[in-house]
Amino acid sequence: MWKVLAALSLSIVLGGCASMNQVVNEVSTYSVWPAERKPGTYAFERLPSQQASMRQQQVLEDAAARALELAGFAAAPDPKAADVTVTLGARVSANEASPYDDPFWWRGGLWSHRFHRPFWRPGFGPHFGHPFGPWGPWGYPYYSTTTYEREVAIVMRDRRSGQPVYEVRVVNDGYSPSIGSLLSTMFEAGLKDFPYAGQNPRRVVSQLGA
Repeated sequence: MWKVLAALSLSIVLGGCASMNQVVNEVSTYSVWPAERKPGTYAFERLPSQQASMRQQQVLEDAAARALELAGFAAAPDPKAADVTVTLGARVSANEASPYDDPFWWRGGLWSHRFHRPFWRPGFGPHFGHPFGPWGPWGYPYYSTTTYEREVAIVMRDRRSGQPVYEVRVVNDGYSPSIGSLLSTMFEAGLKDFPYAGQNPRRVVSQLGA
């Protein structure tokens, strides 16, 4: 029995380690890429609002370069002669969830932290939080857990016409707001099925460090 328990414990540990090296992405792609058109050369295009964060954009571009190469593209020696232009974006959003969240309630649970409306308690003035304080209405302790939604986006445009031909959205979530080490993996997941659109959204499991 001890051998069985030891083997079971080891399998659980190894399974946990394996899952820690994986990222589960939600991928959506939208395509009007002509069926007969082959991937060609690309050049990154920075929007006016992105010009102020040149270093940040460079990090995104470095992370997306390998994904573009895997999809069959090559960096254009002359950006003005590229076949397509590529615009990138990334963001991280905090989402503080409540263990009492229930889809029965509109836009989250009755005690969700998404509602930070003040209510009054006699002698204490306005109080922001939950009308039951740190304890639930049935005497159970209230705990909140903050998760983070991490997202990257790619928009490809035909350089000559300026028309968008391919759009990618990749989203995953976790307990850390850090996205830097995930950028390359997320971009690769987004361009995995290029130039097809596929089912939106769809689940793509990526191996970190692969």
